[in-house]
Amino acid sequence: MNNTHSKTQIDTHSNTRRTSEKQKGRHQNSQSANSPVDLSVNIAGVQFKNPVIAASGTFGFGEEYAQLVKVDALGGICSKGLTLEARQGNTGKRLHETASGLINSIGLENPGIETFIKRQLKTMLSFDTVSIANLSGSTIESYVEGARLLDETEIPMIELNISCPNVKQGGMAFGLDPISAAEVTTAVRKATRKPLIVKLSPNAPKLLSVAEAVQESGADALSLINTIQAMAINIERGKPVFNNVKAGLAGPAIKPIALSMVWDVCKMMQEKKEKDRIPVIGLGGIRNWIDAVEFIMAGASAIQVGVATFANPQAMEEIIAGIETFMKRKNYTTIEDFRGLALE
Repeated sequence: MNNTHSKTQIDTHSNTRRTSEKQKGRHQNSQSANSPVDLSVNIAGVQFKNPVIAASGTFGFGEEYAQLVKVDALGGICSKGLTLEARQGNTGKRLHETASGLINSIGLENPGIETFIKRQLKTMLSFDTVSIANLSGSTIESYVEGARLLDETEIPMIELNISCPNVKQGGMAFGLDPISAAEVTTAVRKATRKPLIVKLSPNAPKLLSVAEAVQESGADALSLINTIQAMAINIERGKPVFNNVKAGLAGPAIKPIALSMVWDVCKMMQEKKEKDRIPVIGLGGIRNWIDAVEFIMAGASAIQVGVATFANPQAMEEIIAGIETFMKRKNYTTIEDFRGLALE
């Protein structure tokens, strides 16, 4: 696999032009129900065997689930959020279940990038799937140093988490403002040659402006959405459940919101010239193959699964199988045959 950054590496197959003839062909294909289908996708020059990726913060580094999940069957795995220095995470309660969702206040607990490189990376790369390092930070300098260290490894891709608070700007998350999002993306882009996915925050007042800004600053792909800001109150104590008051909501409750935002960003991409488009990875509340197909039809080239794995460790394997069965039933031979249908 060639890990060198190059926008020209994006497989032309993943940018298939949709015409009226192809639209007709989708439904006139005489493919047998037993014929194989091609689940592979290409994101920024990196080939994935299928579009299902384990989301950051929900799958450890892969080995934690290896006894429960066929990790090699997945399209990819995102590491826990990694920071330059090791972090212990937030104090107090970290998880709170809600109706159809889960609020988390983990606080990016992780071993630090240098320890990750020494201890976890080798095992993560041993799986027959694409490994992605999720990079977080609290200053542009820490992001840059983290990217520089990861650039020296064999990790195929980096996912840049810009939902982290900028300690030099009063704690406002980098991803909430197009200017700060562009600054951190530009800085990280200069520090690494690896394909760079930028993970967007749904809490940004102008999400499309942020998406545009990070693309112009060197992002090779976008992933969205991160968790939605939320809170819970302990009515016996009359105080917030979390020490930090606010935390991140994930799970099925956010899926319709995530789907809408992914559609918006993909629609923006569709309106660009083909050469100016970058892939979008959709996530947020996906728990079954139907959810996954919806995101792909909204324009996503791949999807990530998070909280669903907590309730059902085999969720991603079931999603892969479900997509394949759906494709055979609909006579689709590739993911591109139905990606973006809802945009037309």
